Amino acid sequence: MALPPQEQHWSDLQWMTAALDQAQRGIGLTSPNPPVGAVIVNNGAIVGCGFHRKAGQPHAEREAIHDAMQHSSELIAGSTLYVTLEPCCTTGRTPACTDAIRSARISRVVYGARDPNPLHQGRADAVLKTAGIAVTSGILATECEEIIRPFTKWITRGIPYVIAKAGQSLDGRLTRPPGEPQWITNDAARSHARRLRSRVDAIIVGAETVRRDNPLLTLREADPGQGKLQPWRVVMTRSGNLPSDAHLFTDEFKDRTLVMKGLDFPEVLRELGTRGVVSVLVEGGGLILGQAFASREVDEVVWYVAPRLCGGGRPSIDGQPLPFSVELNSVKIETLGDNVCFTGLPAWPEPIPQPR
Repeated sequence: MALPPQEQHWSDLQWMTAALDQAQRGIGLTSPNPPVGAVIVNNGAIVGCGFHRKAGQPHAEREAIHDAMQHSSELIAGSTLYVTLEPCCTTGRTPACTDAIRSARISRVVYGARDPNPLHQGRADAVLKTAGIAVTSGILATECEEIIRPFTKWITRGIPYVIAKAGQSLDGRLTRPPGEPQWITNDAARSHARRLRSRVDAIIVGAETVRRDNPLLTLREADPGQGKLQPWRVVMTRSGNLPSDAHLFTDEFKDRTLVMKGLDFPEVLRELGTRGVVSVLVEGGGLILGQAFASREVDEVVWYVAPRLCGGGRPSIDGQPLPFSVELNSVKIETLGDNVCFTGLPAWPEPIPQPR
């Protein structure tokens, strides 16, 4: 028996929220595919759920169908599938999900975001409707689109989504005076920042950071059981003068280190995009962050501020002065002990017209 329209709408919101919870479990694990979650609902209860775990492995829809089958195939017939992204209808590394949906005798499909890939966008509706399956789209579309923002940028432009991160003093410095300890932010802030690495496919630093800090750039905060691959560790350098005994070139992940010599920031993004890198974290230093912002390719900002005044040292955004200020939208503020973390999405101003 069909629910009244208003009840159906609230029911759809409830179950799509559950699908989004599933999709969250795949963030950082699925590149070059997007994270997707799905739940199957019958008679007001979830009978199957799943998320896409890794490129080449079953998509969320097939995971949810398999999960439901573990209990009873009778629970799937006539059910509704909720999935955060439009189901695929072509065969790639895995078979088309629309085929699995038809075979499972699911009667209704509800999805949130349309596939941003122009080669696939909107095709699932016709395939499913031709098979007699009802389709509803756009449920929690904004939330579903947000979770695949990195994939959307990569699939439409061929370059990675960029998260810019810095830990600075109140006066905007990344380094403390000579002779003082290295760290500006506290332990909680640094631990929080390292967890960002589990979201991305690559981490970008400059040669100065390698020479000064000898960083590891590893997934020390990640759950080793989730199968996250060590992100590429990308070093941007003009001279190529790098210490051969640095951790990045000698540790167990040395094969996951790339040196980009003589390339500017947009060129590095294009090179990484061809490697299937969907998202990057720019960890510094100030010159690299300056290049990133000057290129207008920063998509998300995560900024840690400590209650310290350094009076000198490297500014957090250095190099050529930016010709504009950048306001952040969707701002979130989190306290980490006596440190504060600001996150937001840059609202890039219109380019300033150049005189002819």
